Amino acid sequence: MGSPPRPVRDALLDAAADLLVRRGYRGVRMQDVAAAAGVSRQTVYNEFGDKWGLASAVVMRDNDRYLDGIDRILAEHGDLYAAVVAAVEFTLELSADDPIKKVVLTGAGGDELLPLLTTRAEPVLFAARARIVEHALARWPELDRPGFADAADAAVRLVMSHIVLPSSPPDRTARLIARLVVRYLDLPAPPGQ
Repeated sequence: MGSPPRPVRDALLDAAADLLVRRGYRGVRMQDVAAAAGVSRQTVYNEFGDKWGLASAVVMRDNDRYLDGIDRILAEHGDLYAAVVAAVEFTLELSADDPIKKVVLTGAGGDELLPLLTTRAEPVLFAARARIVEHALARWPELDRPGFADAADAAVRLVMSHIVLPSSPPDRTARLIARLVVRYLDLPAPPGQ
């Protein structure tokens, strides 16, 4: 017996992501997404509301992929500094070759999607911060929750800023952000950091 059929939402997001990468935001039509997923155009509208809602959902799903990797990294490291360095490096390196991020940042045919990572990035930022805080506090319960939430918010915003406009190699940026996090929490950084 074969595997169960994929949920319609996943099929729509797969189709939309593929079309966004190949055509850019302006080149995506709801009818094309529906056809690629084998559903009616009305199904796409019912699921996402409009094209912006569909694009936002694609970006949020892509964000979940990053957060899955960050969860794995946090679980693999014993100290917070090393975990933050590894998580930031992972995120910056993955984003450098991420076709969805490239479409958002370079906007084939215009910069329509850039707000999803800048002025309208709240869903991405809030989801990232909440998930990182919960995972890290489960891993390091001795951390001060409000202090760590503040540090995580700042770190997520800094990482987003470096995704949009990189200023240093990922390893250097990762060490800088990790130093900021541990110093804010009044935790020791490794010697020389």
